[in-house]
Amino acid sequence: MELNEITGSLPDPVRKAWERSLTGGRAALSRRALLQAGAVAAGAGTLAACGIPPARSSATGDAVTAPDHSDEEKAVNFSNWPLYIDVDAQDEQKHATLDEFEAATGIKVRYTEDVNDNVEFFGKVKPQLASGQDTGRDLMVLTDWMAARLIRLGWAQRLNPANLTHAVTNIEDRLRTPDWDPNRQYSYPWAGIQVVVAYNKKATGGKAVTSVTQLLDDPELKGRVTFLSEMRDTVGMVLLEMGKDPAKFTADDYDAAIHRLQKAVDSKQIRKFTGNDYGQELSSGDIAACVAWGGDLIQLRADNPDIEFVIPEHGYVSSTDNMLIPAKAQHKKNAELLIDFYYQPKVAAALTAGIGYVSPVSGVQAELAALDPDTAANPLVIPTPEMAAKVHAFRSLTEAEESEFEDKFSKLIGA
Repeated sequence: MELNEITGSLPDPVRKAWERSLTGGRAALSRRALLQAGAVAAGAGTLAACGIPPARSSATGDAVTAPDHSDEEKAVNFSNWPLYIDVDAQDEQKHATLDEFEAATGIKVRYTEDVNDNVEFFGKVKPQLASGQDTGRDLMVLTDWMAARLIRLGWAQRLNPANLTHAVTNIEDRLRTPDWDPNRQYSYPWAGIQVVVAYNKKATGGKAVTSVTQLLDDPELKGRVTFLSEMRDTVGMVLLEMGKDPAKFTADDYDAAIHRLQKAVDSKQIRKFTGNDYGQELSSGDIAACVAWGGDLIQLRADNPDIEFVIPEHGYVSSTDNMLIPAKAQHKKNAELLIDFYYQPKVAAALTAGIGYVSPVSGVQAELAALDPDTAANPLVIPTPEMAAKVHAFRSLTEAEESEFEDKFSKLIGA
């Protein structure tokens, strides 16, 4: 199937988000970069082609719950981002943690990498969820703001704590009560995402880039700077630089941050807004500095010692990608058992070593140190206390704010 066939029928905002996502993905860029476009294109095809069974209507009229076939159908359909799970070094189609889960439970995991962009994925599942149909998925991983939207719309199933004994015990305290899902009734984090400033010291002539202000203003960086196409990450970092708390900002604060960015766009200080395709350009020196995702930088720094990262003095933004069970999912208990499986520290360590993002599991550091000492010592994976003291979350938005703010950001980045 050609790309224009895939995207041609999508609404314009969704299509543009899809196109921006083609160079996206969650895990370290160089690990399977050549396979990524294929993974994304596969996600755009039919559900059957992806290994996800077709949606089926529920016999109940309830907007969220559905008959649970977990006991008679030992299966769970799991949708995740590309490159966002541990892979076997000899066979990239195998995932040791999923194999271990299947061996321990007898539950077969149909694993699909079809969450390529939050907006695009929402556009794909919304018609089924809105009409009270099963999406064909039992578990999906979405960034916190999109997970919040599904919960707000009543399209996520309430979790049963009885099936989540490890998760209830081992989730990091700082992640237990987000304002969009108090007490984790509907979701559990898969991984944490840190947003930092990165630069190529060879491209900057040895000059350190330590702040968002430098990205926006330094004439020596003009035209060689990128920011992220994820609104909350880019605007959140600018708000912090302006002395505003992303957890408490006002509409006026938001507009001031957009104005600050617009000024840098108009002056051509900012070259563009990207997904994680900034990685290759940063490594080559084609761009000198950027706002970056910490998980990407681990592999980039391993491949290129000229790449540095900095936690700005004003702090940094962090978010989570979260597992949740959509309305009408047919294997709820099996999905809960899979969530719980990943909250065992040893399993969490294996996942963290594979993807390089921050684990939400308490006790993972000791297990990770035994498995992969270098990764355990990396502050992009296990934040230092000093880093942890500087982390900020972007607050939840009302439905009206979300629409207004996203529209303004889309206009800023030309989406």
